[in-house]
Amino acid sequence: MKLLFVYLLIFNALGFVLMLADKRRARRKMYRVPEAILFCVACFGGALGVLGGVYAAHHKTRHPSFTIGIPVILAVQTVLAIVLFVIKDS
Repeated sequence: MKLLFVYLLIFNALGFVLMLADKRRARRKMYRVPEAILFCVACFGGALGVLGGVYAAHHKTRHPSFTIGIPVILAVQTVLAIVLFVIKDS
């Protein structure tokens, strides 16, 4: 359980930092973090961090794939976590 917590903490921190870095790079007209990378991080457990980065940096807030897609990924991950905890406790 501790390992899962550390894993999720790392991926959420990574997602948050990547969103902030992408916003910074966008302002400076530099090479950007590919959206595929952001979605991969979100799908592998970092959806909350990516979503936090979206709103903290006000970045990609006009993209439905981020304002709708990332919350959907987060909802699916939350349901899966609840199901896994219920199965584990049974």
